[in-house]
This record gives sequence, C-alpha cells and structure tokens, in this order.
Amino acid sequence: MEILVQQDGRDYSTFRLPARLETVYQCQHLDDLRQVPLKPLPRVQGEGSNTIFVGDELPPLCRFVASAKALNQLDGDRVLLHVEAGHNWHQLVCWSVEQGLWGLENLALIPGSVGAAPVQNIGAYGVELADRCQYVDFYHWDSQQLQRLSVNECAFAYRDSVFKHQLAGKGVIVAIGLELTKSPRRVLSYQGLDQLAEDCSLQQVFAAVVAIRRSKLPDPDELANCGSFFKNPLLPAQAAQALKIRYPGLPVFTQSDGYCKLSAAWLIDQAGFKGKKLGDIGCYSRQPLVLVNYGAGTASQLLQLIAAIQLQVQARFGVALEPEVQLVGMLAQTAGATQA
Repeated sequence: MEILVQQDGRDYSTFRLPARLETVYQCQHLDDLRQVPLKPLPRVQGEGSNTIFVGDELPPLCRFVASAKALNQLDGDRVLLHVEAGHNWHQLVCWSVEQGLWGLENLALIPGSVGAAPVQNIGAYGVELADRCQYVDFYHWDSQQLQRLSVNECAFAYRDSVFKHQLAGKGVIVAIGLELTKSPRRVLSYQGLDQLAEDCSLQQVFAAVVAIRRSKLPDPDELANCGSFFKNPLLPAQAAQALKIRYPGLPVFTQSDGYCKLSAAWLIDQAGFKGKKLGDIGCYSRQPLVLVNYGAGTASQLLQLIAAIQLQVQARFGVALEPEVQLVGMLAQTAGATQA
C-alpha cells in the first residue's frame, strides 16, 4: 500500500476545486485494504469524476487501483468479463469494441473507473450497467472478507444501488463481472443512434455515441467538470403527462415501472441557466446539465449556483432536482448532497 499525505484535492476530482487531503491510501491488493486504518473511516474513491470537494474537514481517501481483466467463455456466444475496480471505464469500453464484443458500446466516454460504475449504476443511450452486470465483488471493512453480490443483490435502480444505501461506507468494490456477446446487441432507440442503419456495426454504434457525447459534453482535461450534475427527475406517469400538457416541448421518457423520466437538461435550459455563470462556475453553453469550473471557481460559487437552479426549476415546474455528483466536505449538506 502506498500512503500519500498532504495531497492537492484538485488532483483527485475532475471538477478541480481547491482542497487539501490529509491522507490518501492507494491499494493494489486485498491485503492492502486490510491494512487501511478505519478510524476515521476513509472515503472510497475512483478517479474523482463524480466527486467534488467542498469545504474543509475532508475524510482520508482510499483508492483501489488494481486494473486486471479476464475474459471467460460462457455458453453460446456469451462471454463473462471480470474486471478489477481500478480499470478506466472508457478504456474498457474501447477494449471490448476492439475485441468485437457487444454490450458496452452505448456506455462509451462515461468518465471514471470500473469500481465507480456500480455505485451510480451508470447509464446512457438506453443502456445501464445493470443490463450487463452479473456480479460485484465487495470487500467489507468490518469482516475483512470478500463478498460476491449478484445483480439482484446490488438493487440497481436509476442512478442508484445498494452501494449508495445499505453498503455505503461499509467497504470497497474491488471487481465486477459483465456479460457481453459476440453477436449483435444493438440498442438504437435514443436520438442520434436512431439514425443508424438497423444492421449497423459495433464500431458504428461506438463511434456515434462518442461523437454525440463529444459534441455536447466538455472534456474534463480541458474544462473542469463532473459530467451530468443532476439526475433526470422521475415522476408518476400521470403527473409527468400533466406537465407535458403544460409544456409540450418537455422530453418525457416512459419507464417500465409506471414512472416517467424527465429531461433535467431541458428544465434547466428553460429556467434560463444555459451558459450562465456565477463567478467562475457556470452551466455549460452546449449542455446545461453539466456544471463547469472555468478555472478559479470556489465551493461557495458552486453551492450558490446549485441552489439557484434547484429553486428556479422547483418554482417554475414544481420539480425537484437532485444532484447526481457527490459533494464531500463540511459544506456538502448545503446542497442536500447524498453521501455515499
């Protein structure tokens, strides 16, 4: 285990707000995890693409950076991909496409590590991690044992999982199992992909997803951000349709559980925040769902902008927006952040 002290928090969050981390534990093996001090309990983190440090009194960080992968044949054309948590997610998607394996192509260019993917149940363009996940290997702090959770035990939901609730703060995701296929598994229902031919190739789907995301979303290496900041709100179907009648342009996506997903980006845009700045924090000009740090942003500016967006959307549409990005630090509760 490598122990790093007095670290610049900007190196551990793609939003790059000023912060000071007292201790960071870098772990490569299970034995490293067994050596991590648990008082105070460390915060488990991947690449920091879904974490923003706001304020002082930050917990120590624990990063499990092992990144090996293994491919095993199941039955027919199905294969099982076992990947350790430290692997970069987009690099994994690229590798799967190079191998001619279907299943992850719609999830291209989602930032972050493999270990972070189950926590949020990442998803894009009609596919969620839950659709491909077979299991998650979870190391428990208290028992120092490894548990393999089935996809049902992970309790996946929209941007949600057991790792944000019952298992929050209880341990570390060390690996996941993904089921991929050698035969086509096209999901082309979302705008942009629906223009592709019905017999399009795996590479064409991947390229289309990458092109769409690059046209809308800023590269965190060039403009500090954590991707989509708010969750798309879910409403009962009747309430969503009533809102649709009042605002015909509102994108509404019917879900299988009787709820409808609304476009948070549309709500924020209509509330007048697209391209707006508060100090050096703002809503990205091409995608208002993304909050960005133009270089000298502060936690106070970020929290003020979050509150302003939530208040205006609530006042105009009667819809509550919940942050998807995790805010960590003594100021986190100002924005009603959910700790995980």
